[in-house]
Amino acid sequence: MASMFIKVVCILPLLLVSTVGAPGGGGYKGKWELVSQNSGVSAMHAILLPKINKVLMYDATIWRISKFPLPPQKMPCHMVDPVNKIQDCWCHSVLFDIETSQLQALKIETDTWCSSGGLTVDGNLVSTGGYRGGANTARYLSTCKNCDWMEYPTALAEPRWYATQVTLPDGGFIVVGGRDVFSYEYIPREGLSNKKAIFLPFLRDTSDNLPLGNNQFFRIENNLYPFVHLATDGNLFIFANNRSMLFNPAANKVVREYPALSGGSRNYPSSGMSVLLPIKLYVDNPKVIPADVLVCGGAPWDSYFFAETRKQFMPALQDCGRLSLMKPNAVWKKEVMPSPRVMGDMTILPTGDVLMINGAKTGTSAWGYAEEPNLVPVLYKTKAKRGNRFQELAAGTIPRMYHSSSVLLPDGKVLIAGSNTNNGYLYDVKYPTELRVEKFSPPYLNPELAKLRQEIVVDTSNKVINYGKRFRVNVRSKELGLNKADLKVTMFAPAFTTHGISMNQRLLMLGTVQVINNVWPGIHSIIAAAPPSGKVAPPGYYLLYVVYKQVPSVAMWVQIK
Repeated sequence: MASMFIKVVCILPLLLVSTVGAPGGGGYKGKWELVSQNSGVSAMHAILLPKINKVLMYDATIWRISKFPLPPQKMPCHMVDPVNKIQDCWCHSVLFDIETSQLQALKIETDTWCSSGGLTVDGNLVSTGGYRGGANTARYLSTCKNCDWMEYPTALAEPRWYATQVTLPDGGFIVVGGRDVFSYEYIPREGLSNKKAIFLPFLRDTSDNLPLGNNQFFRIENNLYPFVHLATDGNLFIFANNRSMLFNPAANKVVREYPALSGGSRNYPSSGMSVLLPIKLYVDNPKVIPADVLVCGGAPWDSYFFAETRKQFMPALQDCGRLSLMKPNAVWKKEVMPSPRVMGDMTILPTGDVLMINGAKTGTSAWGYAEEPNLVPVLYKTKAKRGNRFQELAAGTIPRMYHSSSVLLPDGKVLIAGSNTNNGYLYDVKYPTELRVEKFSPPYLNPELAKLRQEIVVDTSNKVINYGKRFRVNVRSKELGLNKADLKVTMFAPAFTTHGISMNQRLLMLGTVQVINNVWPGIHSIIAAAPPSGKVAPPGYYLLYVVYKQVPSVAMWVQIK
């Protein structure tokens, strides 16, 4: 990976806007900040990279243009059509500095449209699939100053367009599904190629066909970008359309099938949202660790048909289903959101609550197939009783629909970027290509709570931890002493976000062994227990937060292996 990183960065103005909701009174509902007018590329894909604290954003080379031309250091241009001498001289991938909003150019040549991704044990990115020449590609991006993309167009056995990439307990990857691909395969080591994939009938059987008469059908897949979560027993929870199962990929065996989630379809193009809810750990954990999955929103199963053929945009789904994966005879428990949402994003917050943001109230995914942007974020309170879990927050002003993304940051804010409902970069349309970048501050960042925020002393805390072992986190505090009952130590696995799916997103609530107050003046020491195995926490980099009375610290990076 010897390609040169751009040395001259694009410096963009930082703009603070729209503080919505006031401390006290009716409750603090969060704050929106506009931090950049131009992200260079529309953030179809986004992930926070460890060690360098930059958000990787990229779109698709199919458009051949962006708002960030390739700098001289990245020349020559990509030759799209050698016969007709058509070149692409634009960046389609950038690193966005979360503190300064500066951009660094990266050069990517295979088409990443609707691709997948995840982080290695060492915190580097592996990206898979995409469109046409990019569909069988595996790409690698290391988190070092002078690194750029390395691309291997024949790495995968089958084309992976709208597929889901999952990190396994040993730190390896599996990629599941894709358009017209009913299989899965393990991502090979860099430079190698797979010979064949493994057939998965579940993906074939979860497609929808709308009968049109005369033996004609309108195909609506509704099972692309399946929701795939690593369960706490090492198996994979796979959800496609409205069905789900627990699956052992090593044995190619269905371990358990769950009841269908009624109400409509949840996967692309119906595009609902899903997270594996925070995993509660203790110093001594049970053999079977409980885990719940939440699936919210989506669209009626035939919504795509009406959007494409009649330009009618049906109301999105307004319900959620919550399922306890490890319970025998598990059933979905339904809840109702404050508003319908399709193409939304769900971000797990350091406190264990879930932020629902972005999306629309009608229609489905695809270019121009939705209306009524849903501008109001919703907080899902994981531990509250059913019926009291939803809280509407401060509304945004920028529509974030198809191809938008969200990223949890170390300071507890959520970066919001992207949205492009068009075939190309268009600005004179109802919903223009969106290059502005915002940050949303959840209610725990209410200024009145600032005194509760602990400061991790990184230099004297353990930054590399081992499974099942105890480790130390030191915090600088304004409190004379910390009560163990008021503390949580949480570990967040950065998500690869695209098309409303957040691959490998995970929050672990660790067991607290002991709190030692005033080990130095104003410094308190927390002894916590690391996760027990890679089944619960795949090896790699996590953001570690100390949460005191529901107010998170700024995180530090830890590596577990």
